[in-house]
Amino acid sequence: MIVFDLICREQHRFEGWFTSGEDFTSQQSRGLLNCPMCGGAHVVKLPTAKIRKQTTEAMPSAPDNAVQPRQGSKVDISRVIDYILTHSEDVGKGFAEEARKIYYQEAPQRSIRGVATRSETEELTEEGVPVFSLPIPPQDKWN
Repeated sequence: MIVFDLICREQHRFEGWFTSGEDFTSQQSRGLLNCPMCGGAHVVKLPTAKIRKQTTEAMPSAPDNAVQPRQGSKVDISRVIDYILTHSEDVGKGFAEEARKIYYQEAPQRSIRGVATRSETEELTEEGVPVFSLPIPPQDKWN
């Protein structure tokens, strides 16, 4: 799995997770990428820097419950999806209302997922509620 910093024409910055650089290029060329804030389809990668340490300091380890890639292999997207589905609560079409309640501390803090319209997502973003779109493909496409 690789994470790219992306930006749309309206200068909205966001992250995109891809299985490879070629996966990003393929999705971009097929018009499958949209800005989660404005819905704009013109999405490009921001330049990234590769920083290498000169020392051999140990890197901090990931939390025990983090999704770990197998040695020498790419992360299986189905494992990432499984992690998200098992570590969040599905609130369905009530997502916008529940996200607001959590943000304004009217409901317990927790990870949620659900469905929201583009206008609901825009309203949440304008209020400062941190949300993002995560298109999860149908299970038969997880290969």
